[in-house]
Amino acid sequence: MSNTRPIVRFAPSPTGYLHIGNARPALFNWLFALRHGGSFILRLDDTDQGRSREEYADAIRRDIAWLGIAPHRFERQSLRADRYAEAAERLKASGRLYPAYETGEELERRRKRQMARGLPPVYDRAALRLSDAERAALEAEGRRPHWRFRLDETVGEVRWDDLVRGPQHVTVASLSDPVLIREDGTFLYTLPSVVDDIEMGVTHIIRGDDHVTNTGVQIQLFEALGGAVPTFAHHNTLTTASGEGLSKRTGALSLASLAEAGYEPMAVASLAVLIGTSLPVEPARDLAELAAKFDLSMVSKAPARFDPADLDGLNAKLLHAASYADVEARLAALGVGGGEAFWNAVRGNLVRLSDAALWWRVVVGPLDDMPPLDDAARPVVESALALLPGEPFGADTWKQWTDAVKAATGAKGRALFMPLRQALTGLDHGPELAGLLPLIGRRNTMDRLAARLHSSAG
Repeated sequence: MSNTRPIVRFAPSPTGYLHIGNARPALFNWLFALRHGGSFILRLDDTDQGRSREEYADAIRRDIAWLGIAPHRFERQSLRADRYAEAAERLKASGRLYPAYETGEELERRRKRQMARGLPPVYDRAALRLSDAERAALEAEGRRPHWRFRLDETVGEVRWDDLVRGPQHVTVASLSDPVLIREDGTFLYTLPSVVDDIEMGVTHIIRGDDHVTNTGVQIQLFEALGGAVPTFAHHNTLTTASGEGLSKRTGALSLASLAEAGYEPMAVASLAVLIGTSLPVEPARDLAELAAKFDLSMVSKAPARFDPADLDGLNAKLLHAASYADVEARLAALGVGGGEAFWNAVRGNLVRLSDAALWWRVVVGPLDDMPPLDDAARPVVESALALLPGEPFGADTWKQWTDAVKAATGAKGRALFMPLRQALTGLDHGPELAGLLPLIGRRNTMDRLAARLHSSAG
């Protein structure tokens, strides 16, 4: 890489909510900028006024902030129409942008005829052969032109060195001259994108590999407008666990839904970035840590399958490693007390932070109904109540207490510990009771043991 600080961009359209597949290019661009000391532009592709919504624009900014991305610059294409119109006029003047009048139905019939003759369904540039009189006649019929960018077929192939895929090329003869301006005068994605990339100094375009073919067109457009051609990187895309594509329209795996489900942003970011690479899928504590080990050369060319079930393991690992200071404010917001002692006691059993509220209810009570106490467990609970140590309860209280019950009853292993766990927590699994017992306290412990015996008496 050159010594120039890179400028990258993430350019979503605000026509739906971001999903995990959209997060991948956003994160790749952010990590690249972070790793190389560059800057990141969030640029909304909101030229489609019919489908763009302000609520989606707000959600995009909120979602990438949740991931930890803090753009250095924010732009909206809807505010830059004059720049695109000026670029279009320059292309018209140079003969690279020309009017075409075919309807969609006419173009489809033409494509079918070409395919029937064994020819590629590429636009035949019929519009370039129209005389001035023929164009005037079409416009007199009420037809309005769309405008196509004339590709330079004399170069044969457009080539670039892709940071993910290596040397790439697109044969110009395999491409149709792309439409840049619709009949109603609105711009398609390609022209605004290239104009913005030039004027905003974008040095690297990092995006999904579904844009590979578009790159040949865009490189020619950069050159036609006199702009420096950025370096391209086309990463593999994410699919669902079953191999289906992700869509903003369905809302599947939206970032908002993952946040609402209680996943940590770094669990989502780590999986979105590392799956489909040569790196192990392990949670990073923050994006700086992820940027330090991630490189585009590590990305596979094959699609990567995103399984939400994988998030649970990553989420759990992040929480298990989190300090009390990391989560103190969030625990307070959940109504969870107990301080650092409680956090250290339960964090190893958490998958999502909200699980801590469940264990806090176990500590403070009341407990849910429990199954009847069987005859084998009764002597253990009776002895436990009789041998309950005095206060204060500390880190060694559980061992001292259970040693005494074991000596009195002869019970050991599951026969000793399960009746006590059920009596104290109402569950047959959970955090180590050595850590929970001081939080439950002597009064609650005594009441729960007594209640357990009473509920199954007679």
